[in-house]
Amino acid sequence: MVTPEKIIFVLKEKKMKLTLAESCTGGMISALLTAVPGCSEVYGGGICSYSDEVKNQLLGVGNETLTKLGAVSARSASEMAKGALILFGADVSLSVTGFAGPDGGTEKNPVGTVFVACATQEDLILRRFVFKGNRAEVRKKASVRALQILEEMLARQ
Repeated sequence: MVTPEKIIFVLKEKKMKLTLAESCTGGMISALLTAVPGCSEVYGGGICSYSDEVKNQLLGVGNETLTKLGAVSARSASEMAKGALILFGADVSLSVTGFAGPDGGTEKNPVGTVFVACATQEDLILRRFVFKGNRAEVRKKASVRALQILEEMLARQ
């Protein structure tokens, strides 16, 4: 089972810097990681990019991506992760965007849909999930799955 402590340990071992671009999780992943003593050695910061404007202006998510595909899409998650890498000068980034509910879903992407992207300069993992539960449960499940994807990426490095 992945834990924030294990993630921090592996990042330190690999001498890698992490950044986050969180939307629907609202900083929950950052809170999990920063609860670990010594986290600042590998995590310099991230961004809670809840609005489309922040996704566009700070993370470089394209206007076309946002208007044609929406903020909750595979491309948005990918562009968020890649933008965070650049913005923070990190070695690995993790992004999460989704519909935590109770509103916001579509027929194609119902409430509970979450896209997670994990990027390095050379690699990208991108996954789509549909979680069941209320808003708090969706956010928690998304945060746990995102850490699992980060662990998977770190194992590749």
